[in-house]
Amino acid sequence: MRKELLFGFSIMALVVLATIVLLPWGNIESGHMGLLMLSLVVVAIMLGFPTAFTLMGMGMIFTFIAYSFADPSLALNNTLSLMVQRAYAVMTNDVLISIPLFVFMGYLVERANLIEKLFRSLHLALVRVPGSLAVATIVTCAIFATATGIVGAVVTLMGLLAFPAMLKAGYDTRVSAGCITAGGCLGILIPPSVLLIVYGATAGVSVVQLYAGAFFPGIMLAGLYIGYVIILAKFKPKLMPPLSIEERKVPLPMSYTELGEKISQKVIPAILIGLKGKRNLHVRPAELLQSLMIALLPLLVFAIFTGSIYKVVTAPVEAVAGMELMQMGDGGSGAAEEESSSGLSLPPGAEKADSGGLSLPPGAEEDKAAAAPVMSADEAKAAEAAAAAAAAKALEPRDAPTWFWVMTAIFAAMLAIYYMLLTWVRLEIFKMLLGSFFPLAVLILFVLGSIVFGLATPTEAAAIGAIGGVILAAAYKQLNMRVIRESVFLTAKTGAMVCWLFVGSSIFSAAFALLGGQTLVEKWVLSLGLSPMEFLILAQVIIFFLGWPLEWTEIIVIFMPIFVPLLDDFGINPLFFGLLVALNLQTAFLSPPVAMSAFYLKGVSPPHVTLNQIFAGMLPFMGIQILAIVLLYTFPAIGLWLPEVLYK
Repeated sequence: MRKELLFGFSIMALVVLATIVLLPWGNIESGHMGLLMLSLVVVAIMLGFPTAFTLMGMGMIFTFIAYSFADPSLALNNTLSLMVQRAYAVMTNDVLISIPLFVFMGYLVERANLIEKLFRSLHLALVRVPGSLAVATIVTCAIFATATGIVGAVVTLMGLLAFPAMLKAGYDTRVSAGCITAGGCLGILIPPSVLLIVYGATAGVSVVQLYAGAFFPGIMLAGLYIGYVIILAKFKPKLMPPLSIEERKVPLPMSYTELGEKISQKVIPAILIGLKGKRNLHVRPAELLQSLMIALLPLLVFAIFTGSIYKVVTAPVEAVAGMELMQMGDGGSGAAEEESSSGLSLPPGAEKADSGGLSLPPGAEEDKAAAAPVMSADEAKAAEAAAAAAAAKALEPRDAPTWFWVMTAIFAAMLAIYYMLLTWVRLEIFKMLLGSFFPLAVLILFVLGSIVFGLATPTEAAAIGAIGGVILAAAYKQLNMRVIRESVFLTAKTGAMVCWLFVGSSIFSAAFALLGGQTLVEKWVLSLGLSPMEFLILAQVIIFFLGWPLEWTEIIVIFMPIFVPLLDDFGINPLFFGLLVALNLQTAFLSPPVAMSAFYLKGVSPPHVTLNQIFAGMLPFMGIQILAIVLLYTFPAIGLWLPEVLYK
């Protein structure tokens, strides 16, 4: 029997054994029935039954049992009514619309054939870095995972593209496999992540804040991967030997070669001298101007970005206050529309009530006016002048903060160094990046920027991303009926799976609550006398072990409704808990023996690569993920600083 099957059957046997031993068979209450339902669902899913329909079936059976305890005559009607209500509540959840849109964007980007160009250009750009192929693989995985969010697609494509290249370059099989599997899992955490949308909808947490919170932990994890690879390549170069000169060579156009040989290898001086007309040799002025525009693009982007940030940080106080109110949803018109749409109207005279909600008795207004102090003409003028000065000050631009000037100076220094080191070879690599990296980066920035800065809801941003995916596929001449048909079919398949998962999860959670299972779990956890830190460790260990036999979707929709209500008892932020869960589930994707990334890679690997080698390569990266969880718990500001700054 295969090891993974033996492990799966062992886990199922442990679940069944624990249920038999721990249930008080002589005195079973409704709460115990809820725990029995939970264990049966886990075993049924591990046996291979469809998750969504297992949740629905078990939920309906145990809901009927729960209602039978109260009134057997109404049990069937109440069960069917609950099923309809839960299904309708899921279908009317606007946040879930973003899932198929993001998935559609991912499938279109995947079919635009950008990943090969992206890997090649990043490899050449990072050629002087130790372990350049491995670093380029991780960066490519991170970018592509951000654009698609589909772990299987990223691991499979990079297994076909990067794995043979690394093996051919003499890279160690385990290191190569670990880079691809770990990098491919980054899409679980880095926005726009479907996992964060599912968690937000399940736990009632803002998806916008989850995206903002996951930004720096995702960068931190990718940075830890890259740091580990560079250090390993530096101290053990035999595992990742440097590339030969032939492999580092970048083919240059004839014009670049001629300008470099006859004038200068530095781009800006050579172009400026060539534009004088006497020393431009056989290079047309139009070609020189085109090269100059490409070379000056970083400066143009720096100027636009810095100007935009300066405009925001120096905006008048009133404009900033208005933007904050709009982001928080407290705008007057929006509130009025919400009140009118809810069908509630204020009673007559309520508009005249003061801010405390109480109206003054008859005659009290005259008494209040008489009791108010009378201001002299000079005092009234002084008050008016002070109010006018305050209003004028509120409209004046603010001074730019110190951090803005520090960051501007740092970026300006980096830009100056870039132009001093800009040669014709680097300009050609930059052109390759323009055709592969920057289109994806612009798409991701548009999507994430519109969400994080409150310009669009996640659903609206997902629609922007889907349109961007169509434009990207068309720009690379990959948009045809076959691509559209495949993308739509796969999107519908994924969307239907998530939708039915939510319906099943909703029915299951209702049955679990009706049976009192949640109350029983809460009493048991509180009786342990755990501190918040101990509870977090316990929860993350349970989620880690659940990640072996179960998919992340099953863990989120089944177990998060059990964990999230306990967070209030320990004073834990649900946003922070969600970030820890996202990092933890990445670890579960890499933990043998049931690591889905390993099986994705094994399916496209050369025959001589064994599953044990892939597992061995994933273990160091799993340790890095555990380190990332510890860092996030020790320094919560890594995940909470950006949401607090943007949505305070």
